Amino acid sequence: MPRIKKIRLCDSVIEAVKEMIAEEGFKPGDKFYSENELTKQLGVSRSSIREAVKILETTGFVSVRQGKGIFITDRQGLRFEEFTGWLKNNEQAIRDNFEVRMILESKVARYAAAKADTDDIRRLQEAHTAFIKYARENDTERAIVCDGRFHRRLAAATKNETLHVLMKAITTKLPTGWISSLYTPGRMEKTINEHSDIVAAVKKGDAAGAENAMMRHLLNAVHDISCHIEAEQVKPEEGAG
Repeated sequence: MPRIKKIRLCDSVIEAVKEMIAEEGFKPGDKFYSENELTKQLGVSRSSIREAVKILETTGFVSVRQGKGIFITDRQGLRFEEFTGWLKNNEQAIRDNFEVRMILESKVARYAAAKADTDDIRRLQEAHTAFIKYARENDTERAIVCDGRFHRRLAAATKNETLHVLMKAITTKLPTGWISSLYTPGRMEKTINEHSDIVAAVKKGDAAGAENAMMRHLLNAVHDISCHIEAEQVKPEEGAG
């Protein structure tokens, strides 16, 4: 595990912990590393670890049990009805998120295709392969982590640090776009195909193709979310009378 740069520390720690959970096979209910262990592994202060853990607890990734430690939360265990209700209550925020992503990520894909080197392509393919693995296992939580990694690595391939920082901010500060789209029925399998199109275009150096593939990916995702919300809204009417 690489040591964390002391820049944007809390966000870096949160991202690192999410990747540790996904990559090291932690399951719901498992005890996670202690604050002292995380301090040593990530090379940051204990106060930074505590701040990150507090945010991760608030967002439902971990739970802290007094005197016992940090435990992985069973976010997969949320009832589908609760998730659907969350979608309805946050529909506008989700749309806003995707509008930002369409503006930004279509160009990210274009520049990545134009500038990616062999190492960038290898790292992008690794993230895509990991996503496929967890999607096929129906492990949504780990798929979400890998999806965020895929988009960050695409941004890194642009060789533009500002774009990379913006993508890191979106995937760590605004996770609702990823969570909502990947929990929508059928979306993970579609994402596999859409990511494959993006990777193929980047490998070929096809800037226009990569931009179009990313735009299709995001438009399809927000369309599927909207259709799911509309389908849930008409259910009571179908059962009325």
